[in-house]
Amino acid sequence: MTDTSQSPSFKRALLVRIVAVLAIAAALLWAAWVSRELSEPRQEIVTVRLAETIAAFVDAEARGAQDPEASQARVLAFLKASERAVTEMGTNGRVVLVGEAVLAGGVPDATDELRMRIARQLGQGGEQ
Repeated sequence: MTDTSQSPSFKRALLVRIVAVLAIAAALLWAAWVSRELSEPRQEIVTVRLAETIAAFVDAEARGAQDPEASQARVLAFLKASERAVTEMGTNGRVVLVGEAVLAGGVPDATDELRMRIARQLGQGGEQ
């Protein structure tokens, strides 16, 4: 006949060990998930309507009755500022797509941010 007095304590010890192993496994899985989430940079994809923005500036310059050489210099400064602004926007895991070149679908449009960055750079004298 089996000894029933040791059976419950044996079952309890086995249950405690199983629970401990499961808890350790869960803690390791959670730590791995947290490490992955914190180490991977967050990517954000946005579009800008660059051609539209440049065309609007060039049209405004063309309508103005100003010196062609000065107008050409302003357009060149605007193009350089727009290039720097797009480069600035494409940092920290952010991907900037030119809206005219892709079917963006539900991708956020950051054209207003681009225009503000260009204006800020032109206000700073254009060159950095």
